[in-house]
Amino acid sequence: MTKNLLLAGILLMVLPWPGVAEEPAGADRLAQGKALAFERSKGNCLACHHIEGGELAGNYGPPLIMMKARFPDRDVLRAQIWDASVRMRSTRMPPFGRHRILTEEEIDLVVDFVLTL
Repeated sequence: MTKNLLLAGILLMVLPWPGVAEEPAGADRLAQGKALAFERSKGNCLACHHIEGGELAGNYGPPLIMMKARFPDRDVLRAQIWDASVRMRSTRMPPFGRHRILTEEEIDLVVDFVLTL
């Protein structure tokens, strides 16, 4: 019985819910998001995070892997990138939105890319 409940819980977390399908980002948006994430004068995610395909990645922040599982709610990930200090006061992650390092559209592009990792 416990095994079945555990399996049901896992399936609820990974399977899409009917009527709640998300539109996947196009290849062009993903390429733009990746470019912003890797660009030192913009996202510069590689300064702190390991990202597959990135060079000279930092190890201060967590590796950006399994992001869809870690952030099933896109809005939560977006809020984290916009200003991580809201959830964790002592973070060293720059508040990309609050400090206007990235525009709102650029944040959306980075979020689209990060969710593919």
